[in-house]
Amino acid sequence: MGLLAFLKTQFVVHLLIGFVFVVSGLIINFIQLFTLVLWPINKQFYRRVNCRLSYSLWSQLVMLLEWWSGTECTLFTDQETVDKFGKEHVVIILNHNFEIDFLCGWTMCERFGVLGSSKVLAKKELLYVPLIGWTWYFLEIVFCKRKWEEDRDTVIEGLKRLSDYPEYMWFLLYCEGTRFTETKHRISMEVAESKGLPKLKYHLLPRTKGFTTAVQCLRGTVAAVYDVTLNFRGNKNPSLLGILYGKKYEADMCVRRFPLEDIPQDEKEAAKWLHKLYQEKDALQELYNQKGVFPGEQIKPTRRPWTLLNFLAWATILLSPLFSFAFGVFASGSPLLILTFLGFVGAASFGVRRLIGVTEIEKGSSYGNQEFKKKE
Repeated sequence: MGLLAFLKTQFVVHLLIGFVFVVSGLIINFIQLFTLVLWPINKQFYRRVNCRLSYSLWSQLVMLLEWWSGTECTLFTDQETVDKFGKEHVVIILNHNFEIDFLCGWTMCERFGVLGSSKVLAKKELLYVPLIGWTWYFLEIVFCKRKWEEDRDTVIEGLKRLSDYPEYMWFLLYCEGTRFTETKHRISMEVAESKGLPKLKYHLLPRTKGFTTAVQCLRGTVAAVYDVTLNFRGNKNPSLLGILYGKKYEADMCVRRFPLEDIPQDEKEAAKWLHKLYQEKDALQELYNQKGVFPGEQIKPTRRPWTLLNFLAWATILLSPLFSFAFGVFASGSPLLILTFLGFVGAASFGVRRLIGVTEIEKGSSYGNQEFKKKE
């Protein structure tokens, strides 16, 4: 085992990476708080500043995937579609089966220059998660309770507010509403049967309200819908902890572009279009399971150095004083100071582990477990 491979397995190294992410994130959130004064003066300048601040935080996680673990992401699509990446506003539809599916999506955002301006329709609980939710608040992310009667006005207002966004944005929708589990899949297919909809083997039944509303509100701003179907070679199920330990994965992403004018404007017809799309996604998953590849040309976008340089800059700024402080504490010989410092380290470790826990499937929400009792 080489030195770098050894370091990737060490808890102390993981703690230092977590320290850099958390402290830099709090500094970024603090700066974002002061940028609020820019909103009434120059809204577009406020947005551009926050895109770059958000990039400085999210790119650290992308760095872990690209440079620390060396995970490869391959696109299965055509060059004409790739040529449009990062040059238009789009809605992204991604299957929600893996703990790091969002990270693979962010990697593609980074490689095409839209990571800082990427958006998502997120559950409101995340708004209260430090770093993640706070950064998203300043980035004008649309939050919802996942109860349409309560969400409708909030979602519509949030989407319409993005109509004049100054930088190209990729708006991510997890139309299944929650991560795939066997229990949720069984219940979801009971709903499909009760509604006379075709059953899906690899996906949950898509929830159409968020999609149809996003398409209606962003029509005239968004140019296309990108359907992305993600799988990992070798039937692997990666986790953020695995990435932190330096495990390398190979992600395959089948991308199809649908011009927005091809999607029906009528809400019911748009919902039918989405259900048909998920039947096609299911067929793509079946094909991948049989052949190990998606159809289409294989394209590997170039990895850029900015995520690594950004992390190294933050590590240099934050770790130097930390090491000096730690040396001073132990050199003092004071049991109280040493115990206080170790307590801080333990609290930091707990905090980092809780942040990682947000991505874990087994700790995901119970949303969908009782949906067979409800109507969409």
